[in-house]
Amino acid sequence: MPAKEHETSDYLKTPRDAAAYLNAAIEEMGDDPRLLMKAFRNVAEARGGVSALARQAKLDRVALSRALSGRRNPRLDTLAKVSAACGIKLRFSA
Repeated sequence: MPAKEHETSDYLKTPRDAAAYLNAAIEEMGDDPRLLMKAFRNVAEARGGVSALARQAKLDRVALSRALSGRRNPRLDTLAKVSAACGIKLRFSA
């Protein structure tokens, strides 16, 4: 039986699923926050794409696309706006 292809975004429909996925990305990213931004891109795709998320987050679409490319380090205000638009909160724990 051939393996079925799937998209990560198919599994990120709810804020709870997105939060769990992003938490896993944080655990894996080490010193490279670009991995987290790639994970946010997958969440954006699940929420209708980068353009839709940019509108929700009140960010410029091109700037958000660049931020989610994984080639740049994210700004904290961008993370906060994107998180809020996805219905999740940034938190810290010890």
